[in-house]
Amino acid sequence: MKYPELLDFPEVFERRAEFETIIDVRSPAEFAEDHIANAINCPVLDNDERIVVGTKYKQVGSFEAKRLGAALVAKNIGQHIESLFQDKPRDWKPLIYCWRGGNRSGSMAHVFAKIGWPVAQLNGGYKAYRQFVNNSLSAELDQFQWQVLCGPTGSGKSRTLQTLERLGAQVLDLEQLAEHRGSVLGGLPEHIQPSQKQFESRIFERMQEFSPQKVIYVEAESKKIGDLRVPEHLMSAMRASTCIQLRLPTARRVELLIEEYAHFMHDTESLNKQLHFLTALHGKEKILSWRRMAEGRELQGLVHELLEQHYDPAYNKSIIRNFAKYLNAQSIQQNNIDEFDFIDTANQILSLADRSS
Repeated sequence: MKYPELLDFPEVFERRAEFETIIDVRSPAEFAEDHIANAINCPVLDNDERIVVGTKYKQVGSFEAKRLGAALVAKNIGQHIESLFQDKPRDWKPLIYCWRGGNRSGSMAHVFAKIGWPVAQLNGGYKAYRQFVNNSLSAELDQFQWQVLCGPTGSGKSRTLQTLERLGAQVLDLEQLAEHRGSVLGGLPEHIQPSQKQFESRIFERMQEFSPQKVIYVEAESKKIGDLRVPEHLMSAMRASTCIQLRLPTARRVELLIEEYAHFMHDTESLNKQLHFLTALHGKEKILSWRRMAEGRELQGLVHELLEQHYDPAYNKSIIRNFAKYLNAQSIQQNNIDEFDFIDTANQILSLADRSS
């Protein structure tokens, strides 16, 4: 076989177990926005070099830009071989891609082939991968069975999902993938949300682990989780699916939220900044009252008021409007928030799936 081998993405996806290393040669900025799962970044042009070459192309001409680019690319490929790949044996099989499968990946693939490695190059590059992800997140979702966990803020939906996963169920935890808890107070400390493209890639990769013969459990979400949009076809599949209503006494909900939002409970300045975003809904006087409660460490009272006056009314209005089967949801009552309580709830949910199968 002649190398480099040029492969289209559907074939690459089917054969990806063959490739010992997936190499993304785009710039670090491109790689950070999104990349194929498990790829490593070996840029043939770094962020600044890519700008310099692009500027020369626009302002001077393609020949001058290619001449400069070739020197930079050759230097960077040499550095990668010297620092990362000197120990690779003759039969080491990498897959290389760039933005559209053109000059950048072709340059590295050509050098690797000349060395003697059985290298493959992705035809169409990252752009072909994105198209495959988009098609999968629209065309393939209907084959799956979904169960949507509903319940107002603090009813333990996320912990129930985590418990279901530990018990072996198929779980799509969108808030975990989005690195956000979904509400105005849902930002996670020291976590930056992924890009929209990376969020969709994470969903795509997670879906590859699922069997259409088993139920997938997911939490009822709005269209946006923090700054990220749930893919439209996934949102439609969720909203048309069977619902399970989780119930927890208000006092236990308050207790759970104080546990889960401990970072805000210890950082009232950050909490007050987030409360500011509710001013348009509740007015300056109410926000000032809540801020005083936060500063006075009246946490139980604050969380109780937020549930009663903000979260619960918003939830009750939204859930009926957006989830068609909510009114027929099976209800599960949980009275405490210890680990065995969530295990009991998860087992009840699993038994519902067994009875319906």
